[in-house]
Amino acid sequence: MKLAVIGATGMVGSRVTAEAVRRGHEVIAVSRSAPQDLPAGAEWVSADVSRPEGIEPLLASVDAAVLAIRPAPGAEASLAPLTARLLEVADGTRLLIVGGAGPLRSPDASRGLVVDDPQYVAEQWRAIAVASTEQLGVCTGHVGADWTYLSPPALLAPGERTGTYRRGGDTLLVDADGRSHISAEDLAVAVLDELQEPSGIRHLTVAY
Repeated sequence: MKLAVIGATGMVGSRVTAEAVRRGHEVIAVSRSAPQDLPAGAEWVSADVSRPEGIEPLLASVDAAVLAIRPAPGAEASLAPLTARLLEVADGTRLLIVGGAGPLRSPDASRGLVVDDPQYVAEQWRAIAVASTEQLGVCTGHVGADWTYLSPPALLAPGERTGTYRRGGDTLLVDADGRSHISAEDLAVAVLDELQEPSGIRHLTVAY
């Protein structure tokens, strides 16, 4: 598979790039600045994701693309319109969007969405949780586009690649202790699994 990873220098994008190379895929790492640890076999392409029209020819040349971007603090409102423009220029290319946990349903149905549940979203993270909820909204508005929205669990951080995880639908997954977490490495495993063997679920989540 020929795969573009948009946001390849970020915590998730760098690990998706590494996992894709590990599995033998042809990988194009897309970012404004060169990745510091680009895996051997991956190609870097300099592009500004805020100008999606410049990425359009690249998207037309790949089998699928992973969007793994996170706006800087204070710029969260840019995420949804940027995603909408990328969906427009994707023109049939499969786009897997690594979003946020905000638009997931809380495990306690009475609490509504995770974005509104302080048990999982502290006040300092609410802006990005709202942005990810808006991001999923623009995806659902592009009914003709080929997209999948993958929400991580409440806690996502660098860690160990175990190769194991649970997959769910649009409700936050928690373990027996009530934790909702996964390593960025295992999230990347889930991304590549979904690309290689599509579940057919438009909005899904994974966790331990």
